[in-house]
Amino acid sequence: MEENAIWWPALAMVALTCAVWFRMYFMRIGQMRRERIHPQSVATSAQAAARLTDSRAADNFRNLFELPVLFYLALVIAAANGQVTTSVLVLAWLFVVLRVLHSAIHCTYNKVMHRFQAYLFGGLVLWALWGALAWELLV
Repeated sequence: MEENAIWWPALAMVALTCAVWFRMYFMRIGQMRRERIHPQSVATSAQAAARLTDSRAADNFRNLFELPVLFYLALVIAAANGQVTTSVLVLAWLFVVLRVLHSAIHCTYNKVMHRFQAYLFGGLVLWALWGALAWELLV
């Protein structure tokens, strides 16, 4: 197994995070320009929540620093312990695909149950990834 293969899913997650960051930036700047919102009037999260009406991308951006933190750590542990196996890579890529789906739903039409299903399955995949790593360490 190619040792560096574990870093491709990490790079894909970084690319997703960057894409959501750009979407958030352009949506917020666009609304602020359209509605002539002064930057100082949204200086705190409470002020921003009151003035900026479309928070989908910002909400999703915050989500990308929740469960994915455990994903990145799992990849580092897999690389450090020589646990880059086919099953670990499949789980890593499946997590990325589900996070892309979650972000796409969250940043566009935002149907809660669709988004929740992508989130739930992504979480289950992440726990399976951690289970696979733990199993290899214990055996």
